[in-house]
Amino acid sequence: MVTEAKSRWALTALLTGTAVLYIWGLGASGWANSFYSAAVQAGSQSWTAFFFGSSDAANAITVDKTPASLWPMALSVRLFGLNSWAILIPQALMGVGTVALVYASVRRLAGVRAGLLAGAVMAVTPVAVLMFRFNNPDALLVLLLTAAGYCVVRAQERGVTRWLVLAGAAIGFAFLAKMLQAFLVLPGFALVYLVTAPVPFWRRVWQLSLAGAVMVVSAGWWVLAVALVPASQRPYIGGSQTNSVLELALGYNGIGRLNGGDYGGLGNLNQQAGWLRLFDTEAGGQISWLLPAALALLAAVTWVTWRAPRTDPLRAALWVWGSWLIVTGLVFSLMQGIFHAYYTVALAPAIAVLVGMGAAVLWERRAYRLLALITAGTAVWSYVLLSRSAEWNSWLGVVVLVAGLGAALAMLFARRALVVVAVAVVACLASLAGPAAYAVDTAASAHTGAIPTAGPSTGGFGRGFGGPGGGGFGAGGPGGGGQQFRRTPGNGWSPGRQAFQAPPGGRGMGRGGMGGLLNAGTPAAELTALLKTGASAYTWAAATVGSNNAAGYQLASGQPVMAVGGFNGTDPAPTLEQFKRYVAEKKIHYFVGTGMGMGGRSTGGSDDAARIAAWVQETFTATTVGGTAVFDLTRP
Repeated sequence: MVTEAKSRWALTALLTGTAVLYIWGLGASGWANSFYSAAVQAGSQSWTAFFFGSSDAANAITVDKTPASLWPMALSVRLFGLNSWAILIPQALMGVGTVALVYASVRRLAGVRAGLLAGAVMAVTPVAVLMFRFNNPDALLVLLLTAAGYCVVRAQERGVTRWLVLAGAAIGFAFLAKMLQAFLVLPGFALVYLVTAPVPFWRRVWQLSLAGAVMVVSAGWWVLAVALVPASQRPYIGGSQTNSVLELALGYNGIGRLNGGDYGGLGNLNQQAGWLRLFDTEAGGQISWLLPAALALLAAVTWVTWRAPRTDPLRAALWVWGSWLIVTGLVFSLMQGIFHAYYTVALAPAIAVLVGMGAAVLWERRAYRLLALITAGTAVWSYVLLSRSAEWNSWLGVVVLVAGLGAALAMLFARRALVVVAVAVVACLASLAGPAAYAVDTAASAHTGAIPTAGPSTGGFGRGFGGPGGGGFGAGGPGGGGQQFRRTPGNGWSPGRQAFQAPPGGRGMGRGGMGGLLNAGTPAAELTALLKTGASAYTWAAATVGSNNAAGYQLASGQPVMAVGGFNGTDPAPTLEQFKRYVAEKKIHYFVGTGMGMGGRSTGGSDDAARIAAWVQETFTATTVGGTAVFDLTRP
């Protein structure tokens, strides 16, 4: 029997340990994903940029997501100044909050020990450690979806409308963090409530309709506000080809992610999609340590509670979180568009709850054979995952395998209560050792760029492009089957035509260049000083092709830098005609020649960025500053 005081102390220890894991050495990753850090910087300087999620404070173009995930970070920077800690601390605190919600969800129905197990699983999931120490939108998305799951479970217990409405509000706001991915939990949540809630059928329908309406308002208010602002009075919507939020949501961040079209993106068609994607070399070590166990426990608890009443809260809760895992997992597995392994952080809360709650149910029913089988399977799978990093702590896999199989065997024959408890503790430790080791390795390593990965390298991108252990370069991400880039004579990496020729001694984009498609670099001190000089007389201190290139210059100089063409250079923002007008009006001081020369209709996007870069080269004289080609747009 765990007393209330002991449970509080246990929860405090869990959350304190999580905070240490997520916060310790947080500043080592620098700007982390510079693309978002630049937008955070812009939002801390301009409330207009804050609202729209602009890449720069002068509001040329937005990031290619809705901006809710940027808002906590921008507010933190306004309070504490621009630095790595101010950007990343909100993410880490969201992680602690997520662990607390997972604990609370399980404790209500399965007890303190089950809640602590679930919270621990959530805390040490490698991809969770990665993303709650990083500045991608996934941290806020996961926190809000976990809150929604908790609210649905609370609503189902007694058919309480307000909890269901709160779930709808949380999912709607999660849309403002990462658009349509937030809605993947909807089918399961709605169906489970409709089937299991302990109120009359038509009341359930009315409650779900009300929650749906609240969700639409929570998600749609920002979309409506943007639609009502004339295009000339707001930044261009990055990631779209028609300056439309709806196109961004339904195209590049919607249907394009499913079928590989990505509407103006890089034409990615992911050939690695398949039923076993979540277990492969790219994603396996990120999320799949306890994924088989979670699925097995979901099936086992469903079987042993089959004769329970329709409204049984515990089984309904398992189905709520199980539907989240199955639907989202299948979409991630089969989607043909851009997929990165870190997306799988969205599965972590569901896995954690299923493991904690499912193990508690089987333990209470003394289903030791089932628990032994699941423990043995988890140990074997952990050994497989650990063996993929053969040069990294190779002894650990053997220890996990021996301890897990030993605990499983002992579970079949143990009879004395203390022995059974000791065996259960060993089983839990063996099951968590692999992901915990990856989690510590992740927390101890710096991660930068657009495609970070947790744990030691298994032959993919390692720490992320541009970070330690970085690997190959492809638009679709590691294993993504994305468009590969080739070296061009102008020292740039480009899938299309060359945008400009760097002057002798100059550096273009790409390896050895300042920045790139997936990461920003740090410009030379003399170039940073040049961008600062007289910057107040211009709307933009400089322009360059691609958001990450622009982010590097903007973060270093503190001045707005226009990202021509958006993230990958394929957005028609600005057009060549608009850019010429800005130059004529002396709104842009310099053009920095580290652009990608990307674009072109072969990728389904605009070639305006390539045309702008070519026009600049033909019209203005290049000089070399800090090893980089710079064009003074005030001097034809």
